[in-house]
Amino acid sequence: MAGCSAAIAALAGSRITNMAFSIGEENTETIVVVFLRGGWDALNVVPPIAVGPDRGFYETARPTLKLPTSGANSTYNLDDFFGLHPSMAPLFSLFQAQRLAIVHAAGLTYDTRSHFDAMQYMETATLGSKNGTGWLTRFLETLTLTSSAVMPALASGSSRPASMIGYPAIAMSSPGTFSLGGNSQYRGQQTNALRSMYGSAADWLDRAGLETIAAIDLIQSKNIGNYTPANGAQYPQGGFGNNLKLIAQMIKASVGLTAATVDLGGWDTHENQGAAPNTYMGTLLNTLARGLEAFHTDLEACAGQPDFNARTTVVVMSEFGRRLRENANAGTDHGHGSVMLVMGKTVKGGKVYGRWPGLANDQLYQRADLAITTDYRRVLSEILKARMARTEAHLASIFPGYTPQPDLGLMHTIGAEPAAGCLAPRRVYLPLIRKP
Repeated sequence: MAGCSAAIAALAGSRITNMAFSIGEENTETIVVVFLRGGWDALNVVPPIAVGPDRGFYETARPTLKLPTSGANSTYNLDDFFGLHPSMAPLFSLFQAQRLAIVHAAGLTYDTRSHFDAMQYMETATLGSKNGTGWLTRFLETLTLTSSAVMPALASGSSRPASMIGYPAIAMSSPGTFSLGGNSQYRGQQTNALRSMYGSAADWLDRAGLETIAAIDLIQSKNIGNYTPANGAQYPQGGFGNNLKLIAQMIKASVGLTAATVDLGGWDTHENQGAAPNTYMGTLLNTLARGLEAFHTDLEACAGQPDFNARTTVVVMSEFGRRLRENANAGTDHGHGSVMLVMGKTVKGGKVYGRWPGLANDQLYQRADLAITTDYRRVLSEILKARMARTEAHLASIFPGYTPQPDLGLMHTIGAEPAAGCLAPRRVYLPLIRKP
């Protein structure tokens, strides 16, 4: 047993925990969860732009951080009431193509401004308790996967998030590292020896070992390390772009990927946040937007490629938003209400969903923050119902203690998504300039 454990631990750069997969019906849908760690400033990502009281409250509260509605570095007009930060140009294109939906005033309906607590509650979906498994774990446990689903869950990066606690998830930053360590000259002999040591899959350790070896063999056989993104997709340099590219690779590799996660940190903008595209937040937003746009382009049905976007749903969320009022350090402090993004052909995009609570003092949460009118679990529940065929009974186990709410209507059900077609990517992103 010690020898087997040591061999599995020799997986360089990757981590497998409690590897064990079920056999049964195949699930071809994939949900990708992008978590923005640090609490992003939703009110500058999607600010009110319509002339009226809320625009006035926004401008008064943010004398240096407010985004203009005309001229250089102005917001993109989403629906005449909300705008989109000028650094998010790649996503504005997807919004116009109805591939991106925005849910405003959404988030964790629990009173905390602690990053750690809010992230833990959100990812376990057990509000007020840090114990138990993650919500993605409980979702995956409701599925019956085929024997070919060697990688139903992937944490793209170096660690597994709380949403996957308790599930046999692989944490991987590069497919090239997903292999047995040691001298490559003897890798075949090592693999055969391990197969013999694990025996006939009589118990969980044998099954875990044999299925791990099978997963390694399959991924290595697909030559995933030599990958060129499709359709000219250009991922941003760095960990975020690389992690999204890895997920795209695995979706195309037909390894049974059903749930994947990726993080992008740096959103705790207490000081020097900035508003224009070349500021700290502008640069971070552009990295996010270019990464998501590249991922969508990579999966698009162009040049004979299958329509991967028709069965892939991306949801973007953060643990909370920021205060309405900017602070003395040209930044924003921990808030409450946030914005969620949902992307893919599975989405009824081109619309801002959710009920806007207003920015008057008595409309703010604790007279300081954007109030939450859409529980984040409402968005996730609709995705799981529409795309993963999860029932109310399933959702009760995935989100314990949550009282189901009517769907927002932001998802296409399976088979009702738009027909296959190639959405040509745009390559030049300039802030929209309007005449006063």
